[in-house]
Amino acid sequence: MRFAVVSAFVPVEEIAPVAIAADELGYDSLTIADHVVDLETLATPYPYEASGQRRWDHDCAWPDPWVLAGSLAAVTTRLRFFTSVYVAALRSPFQVAKSVGTAAVLSGGRVALGVGVGWCREEFELLEQDFGTRGRRTDEAIELMRDLWRPGWTSYDGDRMVMKPEPGAVPVLVGGLSDVALRRAARNDGWVGDICTTDEAIATARRLAELRDEAGLDGPFEVIPPLSDALLPEDFARARDGGVTEVMTAPWMYYFGRRASLEQKIEGLHRFRDDVLVHLR
Repeated sequence: MRFAVVSAFVPVEEIAPVAIAADELGYDSLTIADHVVDLETLATPYPYEASGQRRWDHDCAWPDPWVLAGSLAAVTTRLRFFTSVYVAALRSPFQVAKSVGTAAVLSGGRVALGVGVGWCREEFELLEQDFGTRGRRTDEAIELMRDLWRPGWTSYDGDRMVMKPEPGAVPVLVGGLSDVALRRAARNDGWVGDICTTDEAIATARRLAELRDEAGLDGPFEVIPPLSDALLPEDFARARDGGVTEVMTAPWMYYFGRRASLEQKIEGLHRFRDDVLVHLR
């Protein structure tokens, strides 16, 4: 079982110290969230809360994921970075490929693209991107980006082009809860989930395995949810045995709550390592 430390809602100035501590303590990854702007009012409901309200307030910062990944790679040695999740359809796929590929090269291959289709219609309108076609454009972007990351020339719309630096294969993880999203994840390298119970995560892992079997796909595949009810090593072991490969977590939440200071966040990383990680390794 692997563990990914969640950086969402962490003050920007605290992310690097948290990443350094996670790197030293044996955590596997650090997740990075994505929004270009946080609009004051929205007509679009937030789909992952029954109330439709966002989980954050307007003081929450949203640093650019690939600038952040590049800077964190410079102060860590083994930690992986992935987005949870990046809305590629808000941007040109060429620009996404360039940013992700550069971060992958600078980090020595310690980057994965966690991609979702997005939920905020107003953000799409602000960036002059069509909301209704975001799913199709996400699929097209993934295919194009994989081509651009491979060494050599790529043909696109009658032109031949090369994008350097060339990172080679960058894992693509897909977020989302709909059947369409799960099918998209099954075609790629893994699934990034939202907060769920262990039973729900195991059921999703089973469904993803079925979809991959139906498509004749095999090989490594990642299932990465945050678990709402896992506390003890045996809870995480049950998730692992049910097909979960990595768990997203903010370990300080177990001990100090959401408003933990930086010192408490670091202490939480230490305590969770001693209470959970060492028993699963």
